[in-house]
Amino acid sequence: MDAQGRGRADNIDPADQWVLNPDTGEYELRLTPSAPQSAVPGPRRSDSGRTGAGGGGSARGRTAAPGRGSPSSSAEETPDPEALSPRRRRGTPAEEPAANRRGRRPVKKKSKAKAKKILLWTGGIMAFVLVGTAGAAYLYLEHLNDNITSVSDDGASTGGFSKDKAINLLVIGTDKRTGSGNEGYGDSGSVGHADTTILLHVSKDRTNATALSIPRDLIVDVPDCQTKQEDGSTKVIKGTDNVRFNTSLGQYNRTPSCTVRTVTELTGIQADNFMVADFNAVKTLTTAVGGVEVCLAKDIDDEDSHLKLSKGTHTIEGEQALAFVRTRHSVGFGGDLSRIELQQQFLSALMRKLKSNDTLTSPTKMIKLAEAGTKALTVDSQLDTIDKLKDLGLELGKLNVKNLTFTTVPVVDNPAEKVAATVVVNASTAPTVFQMIKDDVSFTEVKEQAAASKNAAAAAAAARLKGTRSGASAVRVQVMNGGAPAGSAQETLNWLQNDEGVTKSENAGNAPAALSKTTLEYAPDQADQARELAAIMGLPGTALKPGKSVENSQGLPTMTLTLGKDFKGAGVSLTAPTTVPDTVQKSTADKVECAK
Repeated sequence: MDAQGRGRADNIDPADQWVLNPDTGEYELRLTPSAPQSAVPGPRRSDSGRTGAGGGGSARGRTAAPGRGSPSSSAEETPDPEALSPRRRRGTPAEEPAANRRGRRPVKKKSKAKAKKILLWTGGIMAFVLVGTAGAAYLYLEHLNDNITSVSDDGASTGGFSKDKAINLLVIGTDKRTGSGNEGYGDSGSVGHADTTILLHVSKDRTNATALSIPRDLIVDVPDCQTKQEDGSTKVIKGTDNVRFNTSLGQYNRTPSCTVRTVTELTGIQADNFMVADFNAVKTLTTAVGGVEVCLAKDIDDEDSHLKLSKGTHTIEGEQALAFVRTRHSVGFGGDLSRIELQQQFLSALMRKLKSNDTLTSPTKMIKLAEAGTKALTVDSQLDTIDKLKDLGLELGKLNVKNLTFTTVPVVDNPAEKVAATVVVNASTAPTVFQMIKDDVSFTEVKEQAAASKNAAAAAAAARLKGTRSGASAVRVQVMNGGAPAGSAQETLNWLQNDEGVTKSENAGNAPAALSKTTLEYAPDQADQARELAAIMGLPGTALKPGKSVENSQGLPTMTLTLGKDFKGAGVSLTAPTTVPDTVQKSTADKVECAK
């Protein structure tokens, strides 16, 4: 809320005790010895005892704010917030200083442990442009709850992120001209399409993340979308095939949940949560951090986006920052794909600024970030409180920017068009990118301890594939369906016998329980058969489960192949990719790149 809406003086921050020092231009925490209050700012409440615009003195120009219900005091008498006893409860009388002792404790330097704790609390603002600001909301929770706008996810998401699982967050930027000052941007008649969309995947161990940009002009199938209406009823919005991705939002009154469903249809990845932002998000967030430094490899003068910058580095914020992320005619090939690369460079720069000490150690910037972030976002109903956003922010704050990779859905020009205006998925490389994200595979080399543990487990699994292999005719296996589409066991059996020479095989029907992953269980003396069948079917080492054999219909020892939910069809390899194809464009958030 702005100053006018809150009825406060312009020079007082939304947190009551944070007051602007006109000499430094920074907000400072000012408390009196008799005001036992928390150092964490909270929501402002009315207090007839506070001196204000109608109480015998103007708030403007003050350098200190008296505590609630206590006499005014000068800045010199204000104790340092670090000196307040954490055991003193709100409302209890202040302790009188002992004889011959000062009434104020000496200021102590923050210990490394305390500094580390502060970084953890504020970690959310370091993680991802919009999401990151949620972590800063830890400073004053109650006030910020009123800023949050939420809408139903209509059952399109997983129901919310979990701290012990990988996180998939869909961030949607719309081209809707809402808010003052946005009249010159976007389509004046736009219903708010999905103009800029990023699927952020954060690994289960929080060592790495991938930000996948989805081009707005990508041709996709938008599925039917069930949406909740204002009166509580539901309505199914009919899907459309072979249309631009950006029409998954706004068109035909589609809600963000329709975009979530479209992303799931496209990538096979279901988002846990989503966030939506309009033009104001870029303007307010960049202003809150004091500007973001960007680099240009050439001069830019774009009349459409109103961006005019010379070659070199510049610190941009507000309107200029918005113009930067919207320009396209003056960079690359002048299309949306070039603008996506520019936006990724901008997001990387903003992430570095969010993580810098210049931001983390400034209460003023932290509070401005919390205000700007919560006002700029529309979130799903699973993220409708500051506590939930804070928890998400802290999870994302564990990331190191060097292991955050920005990439784009691999595409090619639409072959159905004589003049290229849209793009289609690159069938040779896109599946690999999608599969790596689904399998939680890092796009960067991660050297942290948690990753080392994961790599050790992967090495052990890979070792099961090494060694001698029997011939296909010696492989004895029974095939069971454990979650694959109906008929998969018989389909696989026919393929093994007729195409691959695995004649000693049989259909054993349905497994006792469904499995998420396909497995091959075998006895120690069947390891050479297991390696042969794994090579034939393209099974990863993780699918091989040393155990025991069973008897087949002839009473002979045999292995058990159970087709799980990941089964894709007879002859389709289940070995997950571990490296990104060389042709896929990618960059990491720690590197400074200049827009060309």
